[in-house]
Amino acid sequence: MSVHDELTSVQRCLEDLFRSVGRLENQFGSGGLEMRRVKADADRLRESVALLRDAAPGIERPKRPDLVPISDAPYDNSLWTDTDDEGLGAHHGPGH
Repeated sequence: MSVHDELTSVQRCLEDLFRSVGRLENQFGSGGLEMRRVKADADRLRESVALLRDAAPGIERPKRPDLVPISDAPYDNSLWTDTDDEGLGAHHGPGH
């Protein structure tokens, strides 16, 4: 198995762990020291695996899409000629 496959497998196992911890928390409540420790340990494990994934060689990280600036200037009103506001009807009123 490749490093990527192994990390993906670990991630799936962690997701199962978090679901199980959530179910245990529902049964035991979240106030006890033991439950808080289990949650803290699971969180720490999640963080460690994320760091490992970031450090792993050759793993392609998803690129963030380029941000597109949006002007604060108002739109040209001619863009809305002959359009209806959904649910409100035509701009020129009923019966026209």
